[in-house]
Amino acid sequence: MKKLLLASVATAAMASTAFAAGHSNEIKIGVSVGFTGPLESLAPPMAMGAEMAMAEVTESGMLLEGATVTPVRGDSTCIDAGAATATAERLITAEGVKGIMGAMCSGATGAILSNVAMPNGVVMISPSATSPALSTVEDNGLFFRTAPSDARQGVVMTEVIMDRGFKEVAVTYTNNDYGKGLADSFAAAFEAAGGTVTLNASHEDGKADYSAEVGALASAGGEILVVAGYVDQGGSGIIQAALDTGAFDTFVLPDGMVSVALEENFGSDIDGSFGQNPGTDSSGAQVYAEMVGDAFDPTSPFSAESYDAAALIMLAMQAAGSAEPGDYKDHVMAVANAPGEPILPGELGKALEILKNGGEIDYVGASAVELIGGGESAGNYREMEMKDGLVTTVRFR
Repeated sequence: MKKLLLASVATAAMASTAFAAGHSNEIKIGVSVGFTGPLESLAPPMAMGAEMAMAEVTESGMLLEGATVTPVRGDSTCIDAGAATATAERLITAEGVKGIMGAMCSGATGAILSNVAMPNGVVMISPSATSPALSTVEDNGLFFRTAPSDARQGVVMTEVIMDRGFKEVAVTYTNNDYGKGLADSFAAAFEAAGGTVTLNASHEDGKADYSAEVGALASAGGEILVVAGYVDQGGSGIIQAALDTGAFDTFVLPDGMVSVALEENFGSDIDGSFGQNPGTDSSGAQVYAEMVGDAFDPTSPFSAESYDAAALIMLAMQAAGSAEPGDYKDHVMAVANAPGEPILPGELGKALEILKNGGEIDYVGASAVELIGGGESAGNYREMEMKDGLVTTVRFR
């Protein structure tokens, strides 16, 4: 089965014109993540995770009487709202996608939602946009996310730090919706738990020198430095400047900083640094890892959530009996939650058949999906630590 799925992923990722032309019942779904920008190292596994779900559904032949699902990639860039908006407009108006798996970062997600998705009535399910502000944004029932809000991450990060005996920290965050939202949520949770934040200061991405920012953080004091930034941008710049000056040698690394890029950039120089990103050790996560095999890293942040985001779009279509967003948007919460038959990765064909026959499903997926409130993830986290120069899983919370 793994060989079949991996072959299907390759076919779906190419989204060839010849393949699509042979199917009159084609449904296009946008895959909008930051293929360029400050988190570009995370984008390929996210896209491939989503495309794997689409290939699985196409292979089953069970979606809406045998529809073919074609992924259409679009670069949301993470930080350029104008480019993200233009990409989404292309996906919706030129490509005719019926839903968007994405976007990736919170600012780009908000821009696409308000400027393009809402005016066109298109569903978005983000696997990685975590700003607390997105919990209350006007969305006309079109926006969902399979990654938890940073209001939750702030509490989890506090627990991770406190459990290791640290009570005084400095915080630097990338100056955008994601960074500020996470930094503020964390500071509130940490201080409520009895900790002290010596300085909570922003940094700009794209600078060649972060010595001034690190100097201010060091002057304020703190046992460790929380870096709520982007691993492919200013976050790594901050760490390098701190190492160069000896200001800090242990760093707390939230989700935007967790990547194999840490191993490539710093190796054992930051051993002992730790952090967290959304993740679970559920049976679904294990099945997902087996399905992926060595095609890409199944533990890469937000890859499992991307598979689940794409799966939810297609399952909601089946529940509604329609690929039109206005029809299926009201079915996303129902297929994601109990009651119903629990559905794991690799069981999308089974789920589609149950829905076709009028049954109910509870989509568990690769990330233990449970949608709450306005359609966001209840949240599970993987605690990680740098050991011998490698990103290593410690536990799950």
